[in-house]
Formats: sequence, C-alpha cells, structure tokens
Amino acid sequence: MGTSKTASVSGATGFVGRSVVRALLERGWSVRALVRDPTKARAALPVHDALTLVEGDVLAPGVAAELVRGASAAVNCIGIIRERPGGETFRRLHVQATRALCEAASGASVRRFVQISALGVHDEGVAEYQRSKAEGERIVRASGLAWTILRPGMIHGPAGELTRLARAWASGRAAPFVFMPYFTRIVPGSSPLRPKFESARLQPVWVEDVARAVCESLEREEAEGEVYNLTGPETVTWPELLEFVRNRVPDAKPGQRAVGLPAPLAAAKARALGALGLGQLLPFDAGMALMAQDDSVAAPHKARTHLGLEPTPFREAFAGYAGSM
Repeated sequence: MGTSKTASVSGATGFVGRSVVRALLERGWSVRALVRDPTKARAALPVHDALTLVEGDVLAPGVAAELVRGASAAVNCIGIIRERPGGETFRRLHVQATRALCEAASGASVRRFVQISALGVHDEGVAEYQRSKAEGERIVRASGLAWTILRPGMIHGPAGELTRLARAWASGRAAPFVFMPYFTRIVPGSSPLRPKFESARLQPVWVEDVARAVCESLEREEAEGEVYNLTGPETVTWPELLEFVRNRVPDAKPGQRAVGLPAPLAAAKARALGALGLGQLLPFDAGMALMAQDDSVAAPHKARTHLGLEPTPFREAFAGYAGSM
C-alpha cells in the first residue's frame, strides 16, 4: 500500500463513520473526513492533529476529489436505512455517491477502498435498501481499485439509531409508548387460517468491531478483493434483544413488554401512509418491516481467519455502555 497512511472517510459523522475515524487515528493513520455539518462534526469527531475535515456534499463538484487528495486509502461509510425528504434517497447515497467516490479514488493516488455494505444485500432484495446497496457493491467491484467489501449485520452501539430507539421504547418515551414493537413472520407450515408467528434471529455486531474490521481490511493484503460478513458471536431474537435492553438501560419500565407485529401488515400500513405523504409519521418504512422479518445471521469464520476479528457478544458489549446512554 506504500508508505502513506492517509485514509479518506466519507460518512464520517455517522454512527459507523465516527467509530471508523477514531479507530484509524488510534492506529496511526492520518484521516481526511467528509462532513456536511461542521457543528455536528465538532461534536462527533475527536480533536486530533492527524484529522482534516473536508466540508461539502459528496456529489457536489470537486468535493470527492478534494476528499481523497493525498490519500492512499478510502473508506465509504455513507448509508441510510430509510429515505427522507430533502434528497436522502437510496439511489443518491448508495449508488451515485459510491460511484463518485470510486471515480475520484481511481483518478488519484488511492489504492485501497473499503465499502461498508450490509448483510443480505441482493439485486432482488425485498427492499430498495438491499437492492441499492447491491448496486453500490457492483460499482466498487468494477472500479479497478484494490477493494474490500464489509457486510455487517445489525450494528449496535450507544449512538446507534436502533439502540436509541429500543431504549426509548423501553422507557415509554417513543410510540407506541406502552410496549416495545418488533416485526414477525409466519411460521412455515402453520395453518393459513390460524397462522403462527415468530421472530427473526439476528447476530448483532458492535460498531467498534466493525471499525476494527475496517482497519484490518486496510492493513492486510489478504483482504484485497474479499467480501466479509460481519456478525457477532451471539444469536438472539428480537424480543430477547429488546428485553435485554429494557433490563439494562436507566429509567426503563420493568413491565414494558416486547410485542410482535406481522411484518406484511406493517409494510402495507407504511406504504399506505407513504402514498398519502405521511410515511415519516412511522418510525419505519415498508422495506424496514420486510427486512426485519428475515434472519440476519452469517458465519463469521472468514473475517476471523483473514482479519483476526473476534467480535464481542451483544450482551457483553451492550452491558458495557448501557449506563451511559
């Protein structure tokens, strides 16, 4: 990779990006961080002599090129779980932004490129989130760069959107206020007239382990041209996760129950409200509901072998930061 240890990080103030920036700095990298809001950047990122902030929109003329200027590596942490007004679309951020970053990196001194994708992405996924992430992966693969693609499952950490929402549900401060919701699927083989429902299984991965995987991917030649599933070693259901959160965070209501909602019905409701322009009233969209009914699990052996990654179990990691939320 050469002697330069300068990495550009897009999405640097996001949940994953801020952990990646800190991890790189701790390993002796210089970091060029793309930020859109300087105030948010000052709150989210450390003050460090080796950190340079590059302000702007990744798709604005010249911004991507300025971000990667002088960098030998690039990490793309840009991603959203749902679309929002104001141009936050899957196509803009998962596809167009990835293309702009790859083109800028190919035209500069950048050799290594790490793409944060997601577990379960597929061209024919049930949600546009999955399909757009898959298209972003294809752009990276065709870039000519020495790439690594990381596919984390459900990422948790004190600043995570889902983690914070689960805490708000547990304390009764967020709708539906009187219970903690999750999405269920029909148990295969159950009666169509009286179907049974079950929770998906997931292996939550700590955001600090994802950041560590990024660093290892940049520093190990065997990671070039590889795709790694990033999952935690502990498998839980949604009610198990929510109840553990309830039992660990301050101010939670002890009697707050986890209640399953059929995913297809929730998705239909989200679509109906979306058609009326009221989709943002719900804390989820149709794609989120449908994805949450599928298992988010994968064998972590490849990441362990190639990257030396030994991820922290969910309960252990969460218990370590729950009191500070």
